[in-house]
Amino acid sequence: MTYDTVVFDNDGVLVGRTRFDVLREATRETFEELGVADPDPNDVERMTIGATPGSVGTVCQTYDLDPGTFWRTRDSTVSKAQQVEAREGRKTPYDDLHELADLDVEMGIVSSNQQETVDFLVDHFDGFERFGAAYGREPTIHSLQLRKPNPHYIECALADLDADEALFVGDNESDIEAAHNAGIDSAFIRRPHRDDWDLNVWPTWEIDSLSDLHDVCST
Repeated sequence: MTYDTVVFDNDGVLVGRTRFDVLREATRETFEELGVADPDPNDVERMTIGATPGSVGTVCQTYDLDPGTFWRTRDSTVSKAQQVEAREGRKTPYDDLHELADLDVEMGIVSSNQQETVDFLVDHFDGFERFGAAYGREPTIHSLQLRKPNPHYIECALADLDADEALFVGDNESDIEAAHNAGIDSAFIRRPHRDDWDLNVWPTWEIDSLSDLHDVCST
């Protein structure tokens, strides 16, 4: 298979992941900003990672908050916290990002992170100039239903890039499932945080570095 397009997950693939404690503190600050001084730590945890439209509604009902307002505020606060991490050098691109400079394919980004975060990272760091499409989530509750493994944002990127034969590179099982749901091949990259991780899905390829894509894309 020769690919003309490669689309990448962002966090854990192109740039390092944000520490969980940073995300959790930003979520706690969201409650505080909306007048909840002492939210249940379990509710903060639920709204930090893995939130669903149902869980957002349940938590907001507990504190008499408007779900739409809460989620917009949460996404904005979490995004700004990640921007601080990037500016202060704690969230940075992986050392092998430069390997993509001469990869002869169209390239894009599809992240379950906020669009605001993706846009900032693309503008802030060198090496992202070649990405012709960069998708994250809108700051809406509905966008939670469009996260991977839903192929929605991958399909948007593929349309923008006029892809024929495409590959999606990710570091989560949901990335592999999303590629399958979009009808394209997948590559699982074993970053250090995935060294000993047992996959329960079957990617088309497993790679250790972005440099491996030179061989994958010319096979």
